[in-house]
Amino acid sequence: MERSNITGSELERTGVVAVLRASKFEDYEPVVDTLVDVGITCIELTLTTPNTIEKFASLRSQLPSKVELGIGTVTTVEEATRAIDAGAQFVVTPISQPAVVETALKREVPVFPGSMTPTEVFTSWSTGASAVKLFPAATVKPDFIKQLHGPFPTIDLLPSGGVTLHDIGAWIAAGAVAVSLGGPLVGDAFAGGNMAALRNRASEAISRVAEARAA
Repeated sequence: MERSNITGSELERTGVVAVLRASKFEDYEPVVDTLVDVGITCIELTLTTPNTIEKFASLRSQLPSKVELGIGTVTTVEEATRAIDAGAQFVVTPISQPAVVETALKREVPVFPGSMTPTEVFTSWSTGASAVKLFPAATVKPDFIKQLHGPFPTIDLLPSGGVTLHDIGAWIAAGAVAVSLGGPLVGDAFAGGNMAALRNRASEAISRVAEARAA
């Protein structure tokens, strides 16, 4: 079984995936631009935002080549196929769905399936996940990763769902390959919020990952 490796990716380098969920697609651009300018270059746009697939390529064409722009909340093979056809550089799903993983693998696109139990985590990894999205992470503690790495030491785990800025260091120290940040990072940016505050949160996220890795 082959997997699309994350070695050398922006996800591995920065340790942060920004998860964006806007009410309309046009709201993405200023937020994405701010995150990229600060240094968060692995960004997930979600299918719950209307026209994500239809307008994805247009936004991607405006970004620096190093930015990895993916599509999340993918739950079916059809959605995965459409996301990849639109140019998604990685695919994220909230569930453990082997068919979605296999679809991404065939197209050589990194895929991060959502899993929680040891059985789901192992199944997702065995199917070929590039990293397993531990979801919803807020329901467990960072030590859960240490416990999973006992029997599964080689599985790359990506906590997502309720991870806060203050939690980042603990998750990285526990062995997470990166953290996935949504609301705690974005805040009110999609509701006319202060972009300077978004910039500060993004800088803090990157710093906390770097500090935890250095320690």
